[in-house]
Amino acid sequence: MPYVIAGPCIDVMDRSCIDECPVDCIYEGARKLYISPVECIDCGACEPACPVEAISQDRALEPDQEVHLADNEAFFTTVLPGRDAPLGDPGGASALGVVGVDTELVNRLDAPA
Repeated sequence: MPYVIAGPCIDVMDRSCIDECPVDCIYEGARKLYISPVECIDCGACEPACPVEAISQDRALEPDQEVHLADNEAFFTTVLPGRDAPLGDPGGASALGVVGVDTELVNRLDAPA
């Protein structure tokens, strides 16, 4: 998985990265954005667009944000709340639209006060 969106995105979701992504691989949950590990081409266009510096390469995550590596992948490989099957490889975020639910990890995290 080339790029990962980590914790600073939770409850912020600026969406600037979506505009910069040339392959439409950034999907929208309810509280966080997620990069498809299959669709991402490792171009890095999304990283500088993020105003909260939530995006980085998988191998450059800060230690306290490494949990988001597996969580980002889980968004596509596990059955999310209210869904019947994993998202898998949807083939583009704009065609799919807002997913509107998040992973177990994000759901467990408290919203900022």
